Amino acid sequence: MTKLDEKKLSKLTTASTRLDNKYGKVGSQNREEFEAKAEAWYYAEILKNERKRQKITQQQLGEIIGKKREYISSLEQGKTDMQLSTFLLISNALGLKFSLVAG
Repeated sequence: MTKLDEKKLSKLTTASTRLDNKYGKVGSQNREEFEAKAEAWYYAEILKNERKRQKITQQQLGEIIGKKREYISSLEQGKTDMQLSTFLLISNALGLKFSLVAG
């Protein structure tokens, strides 16, 4: 590695540092809020990808669980927080099973 490469590498920041700078240290309120939203988005993506894999439209899923298409869309876009009961309702409608692991 050349000295120039080493200099460039030394200026790079880690993902953890970038998150700390933007959202605060782990455990801070801002960081906790960010991580909660990121996790909610992750689970919504799992449900959306499974819905698409099964070739079910948002309209059809909404009809299955008794919600409007717009609500499903809002969940999938991360515009609406998903309650655990809704997550489980959608999961069951898609035939997904989740386990809670405490530890």
